[in-house]
Amino acid sequence: YRNMGNLLKVLTCTDLEQEPNFFLDFENAQPTDAEREVWEKVDLVLKDARGILDELQAYKGAGQEIREAIQNPNDEALQKAAWVAVVPLVGKLKKFYQFSQRLEAALHSLLGALTSETYDNPTQNLEREQALAKQFAEILHFTLRFDELKMTNPAIQNDFSYYRRTLSRMRINNTPTEGEKEVNNELANRISLFYADATPMLKTLSDGTTKFVSENKNLPIENTTDCLSTMASVCKVMLETPEYRSRFTSEETVSFCLRVMVGVIILYDYVHPVGAFSKSSKIDMKGCIKVLRDQPPNSVEGLLNALRYTTKHLNDESTNKTIKSMLQQQ
Repeated sequence: YRNMGNLLKVLTCTDLEQEPNFFLDFENAQPTDAEREVWEKVDLVLKDARGILDELQAYKGAGQEIREAIQNPNDEALQKAAWVAVVPLVGKLKKFYQFSQRLEAALHSLLGALTSETYDNPTQNLEREQALAKQFAEILHFTLRFDELKMTNPAIQNDFSYYRRTLSRMRINNTPTEGEKEVNNELANRISLFYADATPMLKTLSDGTTKFVSENKNLPIENTTDCLSTMASVCKVMLETPEYRSRFTSEETVSFCLRVMVGVIILYDYVHPVGAFSKSSKIDMKGCIKVLRDQPPNSVEGLLNALRYTTKHLNDESTNKTIKSMLQQQ
């Protein structure tokens, strides 16, 4: 009977007492034949993700040149130097923005597979399509890392603002604008909106997930939200269960798992009608916050801040006061 109880626990994920209890192999999962078509499509996008993060991390901006040009408006040489410095940087910012569109398309492919009704519930989907679950986790990991780097780099918005101001001045003066080929006006508006958001990649993912739900009206919204809550639960269980945690071969997998857990919580909070913090949420928020609190403090402050400042429903009146105070503790 005890074994039967454990089996039922693994196969059902309808409430918090019955958490999914299996090991999601973030380190070694390989695609099955059934997963391969979607996996290969998404893999093309993920192969470029590392390079995007490296470029963003190395992004220094043209602050010095822009300052000198603004302080000396009549010095043509300094105006030209600032423009020459900014144009290739805008090319990079355009590349990052275009990558966000590719990431959203990859997310749609994964959600299509992971929320399909091939299996009885989201636990089975994730357990049997581990390579796709791993790719979904990698997208979330990339997203949080991209936004962390963007938030700490004010040069991005300064460079783009300067580019747009200078471009419009050149148009008014009918000056030839070599740099306009980089970004036309309509694209510039879209890029500007993208970087105006504190967490642009997360916004892309949450808008993309909401769009996926609205475009697939024949698919109950629960298929998507349950997929997200199950993923959060699986990460939490793996992190707090020594037997599972000991199977990670690298400490990096622990931080990967933590980041993914936070990413799916935020996504769930945007997509679920009442969010991740309400009583009806299928995510054990107290348990997830406790897992974060149990890590070395310096390693998770950024993730706690992501829950504090980038979720949608944390400050709703219906949010449990204990959860609020757990997150407010420094």
